[in-house]
Amino acid sequence: MNDQSNFFLKNRCAGWLLFLLFGVEALQAQQNIVPNPGFERFAGAPIGWSYKGSYFGEVVKYWFSATTASPDVYGPGVRVPSDWAAKGFGKQTARSGKAMAGLTLFGCTNGKPHCREYLEIQLAEPLVIGQAYYVEFWVTHLEKSMHINNLGAYFSVKEIRRSTDEILIRDAQMNAMEVVAAPGGKWVKVSGQFVAKYEAEHILIGNFNDDDHTVAISPEADSYNYAYYYIDDVLLKKIPPFMPVPVKPDDLTRQALEPGKTIPLKNIYFEFDKDELMPRSFVELNKLLKIMRDNPKLSIRIVGHTDALGNESYNQALSQRRAQSVVNFLTENKIGKNRLFAKGEGERQPIATNDTDEGRAENRRVEFVVIKN
Repeated sequence: MNDQSNFFLKNRCAGWLLFLLFGVEALQAQQNIVPNPGFERFAGAPIGWSYKGSYFGEVVKYWFSATTASPDVYGPGVRVPSDWAAKGFGKQTARSGKAMAGLTLFGCTNGKPHCREYLEIQLAEPLVIGQAYYVEFWVTHLEKSMHINNLGAYFSVKEIRRSTDEILIRDAQMNAMEVVAAPGGKWVKVSGQFVAKYEAEHILIGNFNDDDHTVAISPEADSYNYAYYYIDDVLLKKIPPFMPVPVKPDDLTRQALEPGKTIPLKNIYFEFDKDELMPRSFVELNKLLKIMRDNPKLSIRIVGHTDALGNESYNQALSQRRAQSVVNFLTENKIGKNRLFAKGEGERQPIATNDTDEGRAENRRVEFVVIKN
């Protein structure tokens, strides 16, 4: 047996030993609940930079800008404009993989356009109140960038989307109090711990202080008058001991499975105008999967609904595809096709007004109807 085989066997045995000693808790401690943490998965092929905040979310799966300021994406197919490339933008290589993000984090008082940029993503599961968490991300900065502190992570209950490029002043759960310097393109870790006080669904990365409350250092006489940092490899995981996830009265697992009953599936999310399930959806879908496994005679109809924006026939087709995506998840996990049916209702069955954003959000939903149990 060669050294490589010995290495493999030792690590495999170590993994099994870890599981036997600590069980599920050991596995939970290793789970990163930030989807696409290294910005490697692209939704579309980038052709260059953009000066719109929406561009980042159009390119990088699941991530988006919380304001109209424009974070930058670097990776395969990205071309940095020549005037920015001459300043050194894009010369940095990713810490891991081939992609990374870039943020302007200081320079408002010096008149830098988009002087605060933020990255935001919905977590794969909500924070558990009272649970301790560890968060980290890796940074380095543009060669002539100012060095600053206050690189931080803020956790929000609801999605933050602003129609301006404003500064978001927040009490970040994790914040770098010391100035972060990374000479020579070296990647350095920004990390911390916190205990969740509320069930946050989103993490934002940026500087959540104004310029007057941020320490900034110019490392060279000809440094730029703003701070620009590259970001890679975002991590959020639970710290043992693990708090039990509270089961609420309206939780899916507490619903009576009566024939003819319609049961909503909460927190099912799709990419905009698509039928691809977002990572956060799998918390609820795994509950449904367990119900189907625990009730082998249960058959259901998955029903998709949309709001009233757009063409009615298009909405009908979209709702059908989204319902089918849920069915596909179940069949891929060994639930028999004869127990599952998909139906799209489009915009025909609203449960709220279509005249407000809140009402339309309620109307965009997925339910299931118990056929037989």
